[in-house]
Amino acid sequence: MSQHKYLLPEDQMPTQWYNIVPDLPEPPAPALHPGTLEPAGPDDFAPLFPMDLIMQEVTQESYVEIPEEVQEIYKIWRPSPLFRARRLEKLLDTPAKIFYKYEGVSPAGSHKPNTSVPQAYYNAKAGVRKLTTETGAGQWGSSLAFACAQFGIECEVWQVAASYKLKPYRKTMMEVWGATVHPSPSDITDFGRSLLAENPDHTGSLGIAISEAVSEAAPHDDVRYALGSVLNHVLMHQTIIGEEALLQMEMAGETPDLLVGCTGGGSNFGGLSFPFLREKLKGNMNPTIRCVEPAACPTLTKGEFRYDFGDSAGMTPLMKMHTLGHNFVPDPIHAGGLRYHGMSPLVSHIYELGLVEAISIGQTECFTGALQFAKTEGIVPAPEPTHAIAAAIREANKAKETGEETVILTALCGHGHLDLASYEAFLSGEMIDYDLSDAAIAEAMAEVPQIS
Repeated sequence: MSQHKYLLPEDQMPTQWYNIVPDLPEPPAPALHPGTLEPAGPDDFAPLFPMDLIMQEVTQESYVEIPEEVQEIYKIWRPSPLFRARRLEKLLDTPAKIFYKYEGVSPAGSHKPNTSVPQAYYNAKAGVRKLTTETGAGQWGSSLAFACAQFGIECEVWQVAASYKLKPYRKTMMEVWGATVHPSPSDITDFGRSLLAENPDHTGSLGIAISEAVSEAAPHDDVRYALGSVLNHVLMHQTIIGEEALLQMEMAGETPDLLVGCTGGGSNFGGLSFPFLREKLKGNMNPTIRCVEPAACPTLTKGEFRYDFGDSAGMTPLMKMHTLGHNFVPDPIHAGGLRYHGMSPLVSHIYELGLVEAISIGQTECFTGALQFAKTEGIVPAPEPTHAIAAAIREANKAKETGEETVILTALCGHGHLDLASYEAFLSGEMIDYDLSDAAIAEAMAEVPQIS
């Protein structure tokens, strides 16, 4: 065993996903029907999801078995490796120990197939012909395209227009796996056409892309919608990351003092942190658990905790979450990913309970850390996990000042091989920091429903 790398044998891959809800001191607030404002039931989600996923969304069971068909596809890349970043530690001259769980080994190069594969499986089992979805930078769209190819399902993707233009090879990757890809807003849907009529150069948002994908799925009996983050069942699928990491940290003989994860919709963060939070709630360990988000899209640190729509057109159930407003459109100069207007209701709830912390970091600090990481560890990170890398470097530098041997764990949720335009902007000096103003937040929040 290398002193840098910790590998689980294939037969030790977890065979259950973990649901944190039963272990929380208080349950999260229910989703609400957008028309009646009553708690949404399974039937309200049926136009979007197969019943197996709906039941996972509301389950009170602590563990859900991973189907054998899903396990077999997981084994293409799982268990994923845990590394200790000794070369980065040496560069920083820190007594801190930095560990990272690397999810870029998946076919799509990110953590997203951990949920796209089971979502495609359950939809295929239910006889679904096609899945629609949204994607921002393209990690989720490419992951769902891969998963649909495994189960013989069609895949149709609406990609945020700014990313569609800046990251053409993500589109190509989706098409290699058989997906149809549209820029969002598009001329395919009524909502997209209305936005393009107002602004032909609209840069788009995830909320808009969700509206378009939902509008194409809901009217058809054999078409369903798949979401890459935010919802409970998505975060539960991702907990295979944290379950593996627990075993690997035990192999390394270490217990984390600090766990940091990048947070956009919450799936990567929840996937890594929830099994560790379970152990913390049991009294088996006591790590500080910290969400790290971009200053350009600070849902936890500046957003309000209230009911809001998951999409821009107001078609989805209302969820109680930290939100910047469903009409929020991120500035296109923000290159670092993590652009969704809302945070996972479950992550938002846990944050409100005081079980996790949250900070925001500007993108130039993130990419400065990414270069340090790439030059020492050899992996070019996706823009999203650069936020967690920057936070880990901050803590490593604090450890250098105090002399404390802090153990830091993070999830490197993907590689940046198809995100090099962002690195080019940084290296050329064109990248600037963008802090979302209070005025911009107030404008986006103006149309959020007033629900007590």
